[in-house]
Amino acid sequence: MFQSSMEDDDTKQLSIYRAARTIKRRENTLYNALKSIYDDSIFVGEILQVWPDLPLLANLRCGLWYSSKFHSTCYFKSTDGHNNNWSFNTSRLNLHVAQLAGQKGGCFIVDATRRGKRFPDSMSKTIPIWTCVLNRSISNHLNKMRQSAQFNDGEVSTSDEQHCEDTRQTSVDWDCSLHLPLWVSETEKASIEDRLDEWTRQLEASGADIASLASLLKKPLRPLWISQKTVIWLNEVPDHDSWDFTPIILVSASASNGVVQQHRTSSEFSWNYIAGAGDDEESWARGLTPTLFWNHAYEIINAGPVLCNQMVADIVEKDRVYRARRGQIAPQVTAKASKLVENSVHCLQDDSVLPLDISTINFDLNSCDEDCTICWLGSTSLAVGKSQTGMLN
Repeated sequence: MFQSSMEDDDTKQLSIYRAARTIKRRENTLYNALKSIYDDSIFVGEILQVWPDLPLLANLRCGLWYSSKFHSTCYFKSTDGHNNNWSFNTSRLNLHVAQLAGQKGGCFIVDATRRGKRFPDSMSKTIPIWTCVLNRSISNHLNKMRQSAQFNDGEVSTSDEQHCEDTRQTSVDWDCSLHLPLWVSETEKASIEDRLDEWTRQLEASGADIASLASLLKKPLRPLWISQKTVIWLNEVPDHDSWDFTPIILVSASASNGVVQQHRTSSEFSWNYIAGAGDDEESWARGLTPTLFWNHAYEIINAGPVLCNQMVADIVEKDRVYRARRGQIAPQVTAKASKLVENSVHCLQDDSVLPLDISTINFDLNSCDEDCTICWLGSTSLAVGKSQTGMLN
């Protein structure tokens, strides 16, 4: 009796689990994802207008969905910022981001998260760790320059003296502090700070060109965080050049209301909003890429939930055919001849490559007789066997 009760409880739990999965699949439709991305991209565009001179970068891969125009991409992993798993990875230095920020006076980085949080860990901790380690390495480089500078009256020009003086002042004022958002606890911050010296040594030992970074960056890097809950007074927006740091503005594209999904309606359709919909694209995109989406965004969104899947399938297929005709994709099968019949008047050469689609090729049945095991394909130099003489790899 007791065992039967336990089995009933397990069955109920399994049924609830299956029901929850079914509901989730229904809500995580292709249209819900694309409409959510489209709505979030409007917010991203509005933020870009606040500082229009700064370039926009997408944090791969999720961030790439949230705008049609990116200056470049970067790759900061959330796992490098997970609690007790903090890391500074020298295989993903993203030095081009710091160089671009130095040239332009700052930059935007766009990403999103599905987890109901305002910011992914890549923005909360991975990028702040990255900016801090770079700042510390640059500061070390500037200090070495200051210590090696020699001032000899009559041998150093006025411009050289001014440069050395600027270097001394910059190295003293260069901010090497760890700047984290307020929601990261002091305990976690202290644990991260304990590892900064080691990460700085790893960066300097990696062979990274810190001297070039130091020449491009006039002010230290510092992250700023903007989400859909951030309040910005447009009449009081400071110019980014007025700050005493080079801003890395981290834009979390998705809305965060404590739940992953919300039901929304428009004048024509209703849909379920998905926070961080661009994440894990293999599970929902059906072959659609960010570039393809933005090339057809208005058509897809205006098609509505009913027609969305078929429209996306057509777009993906047309793109596949377009690229295949230009040799970008050439699916082939290789046929290797086995033992041919001795009295065959033709032979199929080993490793002959046949096109996958042979529906448009004319078979020259007159080119073989009853004893022949293969037939030539029209005027081509290819042939197929009348019996099972070939084997697909």
